[in-house]
Amino acid sequence: MLQRMIDDVKSSTGSAMRQAALTAVAAVCFCVAIAFLIAAGFIAMRDHYGLIEACLATAGLFLLVALIFVGVHAARSREIKRRAAERASSTTSGLLSDPRLIVTGIQVVQAVGVKRLIPLVAIGGLALGLLAARGQTRNHTGKQDPAQ
Repeated sequence: MLQRMIDDVKSSTGSAMRQAALTAVAAVCFCVAIAFLIAAGFIAMRDHYGLIEACLATAGLFLLVALIFVGVHAARSREIKRRAAERASSTTSGLLSDPRLIVTGIQVVQAVGVKRLIPLVAIGGLALGLLAARGQTRNHTGKQDPAQ
């Protein structure tokens, strides 16, 4: 039975490797075909319009494609940052509104005592304020916040 499982793993791994190799070969062939299509278009434009115009048109085509990809990348990164901000805000508000967390906090206060807990809360608040001020100064100077 164990041998049959090993054979199944080997065959599925071999199948996945063959599929990956075929996909890689197809991708390389696609890139070569696109390169020859671009070269043929360049030669046709060179014969019809001239060398300088063909070079400028080809450069313009590649610039347009690059600008499209930059726009897609910028839109995608904005979407990712927006989703991360939504997740962070929902996590924070979810923790503060969880009744079990509030009950646990009250039990900690009762166990430790208010007189002992006040200095700890004050130090924690001071540290939080310093971290928030540090993040604001970095954001105003144009540098990126390390937490992002």
